[in-house]
Order: sequence, then structure tokens, then C-alpha cells
Amino acid sequence: MIKVYGIKNCNKVRDTFKWLKKNDVEYEFIDLKKEPLSEGKLDEFVHKVGLDVLVNRRGMKWRQLGLKDKNLSEDELFDELLEHQVMIKRPVLEKGEAILVGYDEDSFEGFLE
Repeated sequence: MIKVYGIKNCNKVRDTFKWLKKNDVEYEFIDLKKEPLSEGKLDEFVHKVGLDVLVNRRGMKWRQLGLKDKNLSEDELFDELLEHQVMIKRPVLEKGEAILVGYDEDSFEGFLE
């Protein structure tokens, strides 16, 4: 079964739900506000796709924290992401060992095959 990580009120996550339902794909939703990723799970995601893919540098939280102007090391950026998981680019889809980040219907099709 596919796991979808995100935030319930995120438009991209809602669009993902619609796409999955339209294509009869069963999924489990993990709301990062209610069930934040463990440090180990976040580290697993980072190792699979990289911090650059996982961090949403265009989001409100990124701007609120003023991170654009800070020269953070990868460890510091990881710690910020662990503490402020709303900065994770959404949605994150997990299927077995594979991870897909972001809303892209074409990528969904290939990912789910």
C-alpha cells in the first residue's frame, strides 16, 4: 500500500488524494502535523532523495524562519526540517523502498507501476 505523507489542508496533498481515488489506488495518509516523522524516518527520506528535494524553499515556514539568508550546513538544515516538518515538500509518497516527492501526475503513474 502507498503511504502519503503531508498536511491535510495542503492543496497539493488534496490534489494527490483526488488523483489516487480517481485511479483506484489505496493509500494510507500520514498527517505530519499529527504524526511527525521520527529522526530515523526523516534521515531515511533524506538518504533516498536528498535534502534539496525534500525541503520546500518556497513555503511560508522557510520564509518565516529567515532560512534563505542563513548559510546552514546539511546537519543544521536537517535539524530545522526535523523541528519544522511543514517545510517538507508535499506530498511525499512511499511505496516499499521507493520515495516520490511533490505533486506530478505523470510521475505518479510511473511510480505506481
